[in-house]
Amino acid sequence: MKLRIDHIQLAMPKGEEARARAFWHGVLGLVEIEKPASLQGRGGCWFQLDGTEIHLGVEDAFCAAKKAHPCFVVDDLASVEAKIKAAGHVIKSDAPIAGRDRFFTEDPFGNRLEFIAFEVAK
Repeated sequence: MKLRIDHIQLAMPKGEEARARAFWHGVLGLVEIEKPASLQGRGGCWFQLDGTEIHLGVEDAFCAAKKAHPCFVVDDLASVEAKIKAAGHVIKSDAPIAGRDRFFTEDPFGNRLEFIAFEVAK
């Protein structure tokens, strides 16, 4: 059996697509992709990341994910951290995992995100 992740869905409040685009595209550099016509009226926006999609879907009774989170592997953790800080987001460092440095932050809606180094810290 072969499995792979097609997409990760995170919730967002209604009418906040501009803030979503500013973070996911503007700060992180993900490419926005068009939602299927049958879903466009629901709001939200979708992004592409190395073969996996990140879907931000509108949730009427929005509640940010404070524990559950996606983890993004990056080749230049310091650069990503600097971009996120420069955009005004708080960085929360945590203990390395298997020698790989990492940190947590939140998207504009309070959803928890983890970023971890591709390689073991030297």
